[in-house]
Amino acid sequence: QVQLVDSGGGLVQAGGSLRLSCAASGRTFSGYNIGWFRQAPGKEREFVAAIRWNSNTDYATSVKGRFTISRDNFQNAAYLQMNSLKPEDTAVYYCAADQRYSGRLAGHYDYWGQGTQVTVSS
Repeated sequence: QVQLVDSGGGLVQAGGSLRLSCAASGRTFSGYNIGWFRQAPGKEREFVAAIRWNSNTDYATSVKGRFTISRDNFQNAAYLQMNSLKPEDTAVYYCAADQRYSGRLAGHYDYWGQGTQVTVSS
């Protein structure tokens, strides 16, 4: 099992940057695939980015070129660097982990952080 704690959200102006962190407990973090998802009010949770156990990455079209996902297996952590933020990026951001699945469907991830609010003002 792994437990996840999200942090790093906040209020930022459009064009600004934030770095989200996902701290994981457990000794086998390196074997987990990590996904970042977001959910805006009244909308479904949507895929943002994923990094697999072998560090291969995947991004939603809407964030490609602006967001960067990374991981540090020694620190048991994953990160989402968000640059050139837009008001439409406003949402609660969640990290997720799974040992087998590494795709874009939220329902396939077994473990979730509590979420961190990102608000981008225009």
